[in-house]
Amino acid sequence: MTEKIIVIDEGTTSTRTMLFGADGTPLGSAQREIQQHYTGPGLVEHDAAEIWEATLACTREMIAQAGGAEHIAAIGITNQRETVVFWDRTTGEPLARAIVWQDRRSAADCAALKEAGHEPMAQAKSGLLLDPYFSGTKIGWALKQWPQLKEAGDRLAVGTVESYLVYRLTGGVHVTDASNASRTLLMDINDQGGWDEELCDLLGVPMSLLPEITGCTTRVGTTDPGLFGGSIPICGMAGDQQAATIGQACLSPGQTKATFGTGAFILSASGTVRPVSNNRLLATVLVQEGDVRSYALEGSVFVAGSLIKWLRDGLGLLASAGESEGLARSVADNGGVYLVPALTGLGAPHWRPDALAALSGLSFATTKAHVARAALEAQAYQAHDLKSAFAADGVDWAEVRIDGGMAANDWMAQDLADMLNIVVERPDFVESTALGAAMLAATGAGLYPDLASAAKAMRGTATRFTPALDAGKRKTRLAGWQSALAKVLG
Repeated sequence: MTEKIIVIDEGTTSTRTMLFGADGTPLGSAQREIQQHYTGPGLVEHDAAEIWEATLACTREMIAQAGGAEHIAAIGITNQRETVVFWDRTTGEPLARAIVWQDRRSAADCAALKEAGHEPMAQAKSGLLLDPYFSGTKIGWALKQWPQLKEAGDRLAVGTVESYLVYRLTGGVHVTDASNASRTLLMDINDQGGWDEELCDLLGVPMSLLPEITGCTTRVGTTDPGLFGGSIPICGMAGDQQAATIGQACLSPGQTKATFGTGAFILSASGTVRPVSNNRLLATVLVQEGDVRSYALEGSVFVAGSLIKWLRDGLGLLASAGESEGLARSVADNGGVYLVPALTGLGAPHWRPDALAALSGLSFATTKAHVARAALEAQAYQAHDLKSAFAADGVDWAEVRIDGGMAANDWMAQDLADMLNIVVERPDFVESTALGAAMLAATGAGLYPDLASAAKAMRGTATRFTPALDAGKRKTRLAGWQSALAKVLG
């Protein structure tokens, strides 16, 4: 097969477009950074116009490399989930800043809804908890607080990032895929459920504002021919964590992936049976092919790679993110230093939006190497907390497949294997999110008969890390983490 696939990978800190061969071979990449707007404590916003312009520039670059639009079989889109965009249906222009998934501005609203006893109903229908992380809480807040949205009336359209991009790319198709829709707190994820009236009313979101929910391999439209010199089908969409799970070929029940990007997100495939958690994990749609939904059990950690970025940009302790690995190796241990990275609260399994980060165990012997090591160790500790929660819900990981920017750090990958005491597998091509979107697009374009076939053909080779830490040292380190975490949790 000579067809090529374009993937638009719209992340939290950058927009990237990648070019793939139909066999999964990466052929090129173009990337632009996206500015983060921290407008107050717990507030994080993006300029959706900037996202659109970056998407156009990167996609045009990759289409030119492919030789033109006629050489592209399909476009796949994967995106930062839960981030909400508000735009004008007539012009496609944003009407306000996008509210980013990390944003906590709806925390008080969520607390009030919990206090009123609404969380069991919300979890039963949506698979999620009443937390400001999820899109619907942000939409409800914005509709009450931002006058320009009220003034827009029927011109207002709302959606997550992939929905906004499809609208702009096609010139007016307003859709979202089931995986992204399942992260809004507005969708009944059971069987063939869609936008749910009771959930929408609870969060104050009119259903008329929302896009149509489609499958993840559905051909939703074609690009405006004026954008790229020809029309290209858009045939694959999924939220970034679902796309990464697909890219790791974790489609069978029990197969588990962990993405260490801006945050850390661990998903275990559940097949066509929706999982139910008693340990504050999330049930989510992994993928929908046609009318068939497959599910996953998920644990979400809010701060992973963004912690290293903060050490670099906020504190000036690192010259580059890659320096963290060398610093971690330069000291024999963490020197008693623990870093609980609750910079935007704590996610699963704690769900404490009010939690604040803490660095403990400091002395005059502490160096920046100890702090860098503590930051990397925190990733394994948070993953261990999730492993315990998954096991309590009946999903005991045999191994875990990792990806994302932080996964390239060999020290961290080995530390993860040591602390989890299981094999950690890392694909040689770590951009599993983009690869998963390419698999969806290739399936939607008919290059493969189904997603399982695409995943089998397109996933490459991997490196394995096996546990090598003494059980006593593991126990001591975990005890230190639990003590530091307890202080943060109060």
